[in-house]
Amino acid sequence: MRDDRIKVLVADDDELFVGSLRELIDRQPELEVVGEAHNGLEAIDLTDNLDPDAVVIDLHMPLLDGVTAVARLRHDHPNLCLIVLTGDSDAALHRAAIDAGADGVLEKHEMARVLVDRLASFRPPRTA
Repeated sequence: MRDDRIKVLVADDDELFVGSLRELIDRQPELEVVGEAHNGLEAIDLTDNLDPDAVVIDLHMPLLDGVTAVARLRHDHPNLCLIVLTGDSDAALHRAAIDAGADGVLEKHEMARVLVDRLASFRPPRTA
């Protein structure tokens, strides 16, 4: 039987937040967390190695900020679903993330309501 679950990489430097996000995503039958990154460079490296369908990434991380990581991920993985989760309500920063290639920006306080719906609706192109 083929596994059609959407593979998600979670990238955030707050380990408690990553744990709760993993739990939320893994409870959804159509989603599966395949990796966790704790800085922007690790997010790029794990995306290259794990080939997820989607990355949920924070904007404020060590070693490489989220906007720069999003730009690199979009360039290297054009079909990747990139969702930014941030605690920062700065509209200019949200716009920078969208301009870098994010498919959407959600503030962390609204994540549970919207994130699962957004990820579940993403259908990656299937290659033969």
